[in-house]
Amino acid sequence: MVKRNFLKAIGPGLLWAGAAIGVSHIVQSTRAGAGFGFALIWVIIFANVLKYPFFEFAPRYAASTGETLIDGYRRLGKWAVWIYAVITVFTMFFLMSAVTVVTAGIFANVFHSSFPINYWAIIILLVLALIVVIGKYSFIDKFVKIIIVLLAISTIIAVIFAFSSGYHPNPEFTHKFDWVIDIGFLLALVGWMPTAIDVSVWHSVWTIAKKKDTGYAPTLKESLLDFKIGYFGTAILSLFFLSLGALVMYGSGETFSNSGVAFAGQLISLFTKSIGPWAYYIIAIAALATMVSTTITCLDAYPRVLEPTTKIIVPRLNKENNTGKIQLAALIIVTAGTVIIFLFFLGNMKQMVDIATIIAFLTAPVLGWLNLKVIKLNNVPDEAKPSKFLIGLSWTGLFFLTVFGLYFLYIRFIL
Repeated sequence: MVKRNFLKAIGPGLLWAGAAIGVSHIVQSTRAGAGFGFALIWVIIFANVLKYPFFEFAPRYAASTGETLIDGYRRLGKWAVWIYAVITVFTMFFLMSAVTVVTAGIFANVFHSSFPINYWAIIILLVLALIVVIGKYSFIDKFVKIIIVLLAISTIIAVIFAFSSGYHPNPEFTHKFDWVIDIGFLLALVGWMPTAIDVSVWHSVWTIAKKKDTGYAPTLKESLLDFKIGYFGTAILSLFFLSLGALVMYGSGETFSNSGVAFAGQLISLFTKSIGPWAYYIIAIAALATMVSTTITCLDAYPRVLEPTTKIIVPRLNKENNTGKIQLAALIIVTAGTVIIFLFFLGNMKQMVDIATIIAFLTAPVLGWLNLKVIKLNNVPDEAKPSKFLIGLSWTGLFFLTVFGLYFLYIRFIL
């Protein structure tokens, strides 16, 4: 019975992992290894540790109160919901553009297509939006579980093979991290490592959706275990991607292209150089499926979080029969806004990804602070409230995220 109940509870943590494993791992972690070897491994570990409490508060709050973090923001005051709404609306088009253009790049490379990448991105976005409308939670839940396992196995095997060949970077092509020149990439790496903090809100929404879908209310222990499997699994996988970039590309004289299609080819070649050409199609399918899962997960999440946010901000829309209409409208807005970016503002893939991830970094302290305030609310049972250690780690995380953000703004606009 215990095992069966846990299987009912598991899912939101893996959906969270599906949103996390994508641009932050496939693109940013691999770029970190390819550009700086193992020098930034401490940054990835540091980011995963310092941001942990803000993500953990989501399943903790949802499982113990039966509410989403958005409901928690409402309890803080309408001002908190407005802050979340503004950050979400301001960032969602950049995020969707970043994940979709990477997906399109891999798709175009795998199928050797000369079709413009922005048109590929639009086609992929529209098809996945349709799947979200038809498939709903249960399909996405099952799909992501399979994809995560496939990518994890492929990456682990590739890194093992790469380590067996040794680590021999050519000093002529190595580059040491510069705290002024490379600070933009550092923030881009940390911004989505393991993912943007607003994904914590998605997690709380998925937790409640899972409860409605299965009819089973997971215990706090089950919800936290589900979350930790996803969180620590993605943390470890990010180190594997960094290792792959470091072992195969660092010091080789080759750098990642800013083009989505060329980058995809270079990414897949990292695996085939380690494992062998025979693995091309396995890796191609794993990489493509992973980015598809990330894109569809994001498309599923935004309507889910914008629906209750809209109802709180515009009370007259707070009717049960408006739920589906608001979610559909939100999906159309997210999709249309992203399509406009692809048609008129799409630059190179690297630039698009860096913009999205830097914005995520700069807004992280605000959302982290809101999550910390929510988990201290009176409606959270005493036995479900976080330990003093987690509270202390939260304040430490807020301090470092704020200081690094201010340092970046100083370097970029004042120095």
